[in-house]
Amino acid sequence: MNQLITELAKQIARHTPKDGLHQTAIPELCFRRASAESKPTHTLNMPSLYIIAQGSKTVTFVGESLMCDSSSYMVASVHLPVIGKITHASPQLPYLSLQLTLSPDVIIDISKKSSSQKKGVTGRGILVNPSTSFLLDAILRLVNLLDSPTDIEILAPLYIREIFYRVLEGEQGALLRQFAVIGSYAQGISNAIHVINRDYSEQLVIEELAKKVNMNPTTFHKHFKRVTGTSPLQYQKIIRLQSARRLMLTEGYDAATAGFQVGYENPSQFNREYARLFGRPPMRDISHLRDIELPSQLI
Repeated sequence: MNQLITELAKQIARHTPKDGLHQTAIPELCFRRASAESKPTHTLNMPSLYIIAQGSKTVTFVGESLMCDSSSYMVASVHLPVIGKITHASPQLPYLSLQLTLSPDVIIDISKKSSSQKKGVTGRGILVNPSTSFLLDAILRLVNLLDSPTDIEILAPLYIREIFYRVLEGEQGALLRQFAVIGSYAQGISNAIHVINRDYSEQLVIEELAKKVNMNPTTFHKHFKRVTGTSPLQYQKIIRLQSARRLMLTEGYDAATAGFQVGYENPSQFNREYARLFGRPPMRDISHLRDIELPSQLI
């Protein structure tokens, strides 16, 4: 285990000459490097596997803090708003991690050949598990493909399949597999989350969304909260506010325009809810983020 982790950190360091997010020649794979600890940062975890090869991080999900370091891995099954904080990093020993995008088709195919789950099983959409040598070995082989570009097209899909097979066979594999069970509540919630993320600026009518995923409103609300830790309306609000933050930070929008773009008709309501989530009014928050050069951590 230690040798695999050390080698993985070495390879990630080679491909990340400076701090920030680094895409790779394998579309599903990206690396992150940070040379300093960070303040708590609101972000949206994509459906992915996250591995830390060096350093550590805490992820706060609806009030619960999850500790992630080189001895563990984290999986987000759906888009989840979280608060992340890098807790160990320095120029000498930078924080090094990778993100591997979760492929629903791969999960479904593996699940068909594995133990099935009951339709009623629903659990939260994020998990942290101890790493295994089998998982780390498969990840290291995937990373090493970056030195053999001609092999990527053929071998990368095989290694990615093996990686998620190892995750599905882990202690909490059922929490990931539930989203692949056709007709399950979890899969319905996953579909609903996709709709909210796609149409976050539109008015959310719970009854209509519940009907789309074949649930009554009460059942829909109960299972949505089990997966995301929030109500559908609260989830949409967080997505809207995070999207507005990105528009102001990366596109130069003013607060009123950003609020309108993400679905707010009342600027005062937007300013009030923004400050409640991020701790500062919109433009003061953006000025602060620019001063501490935080934009890359918001992606």
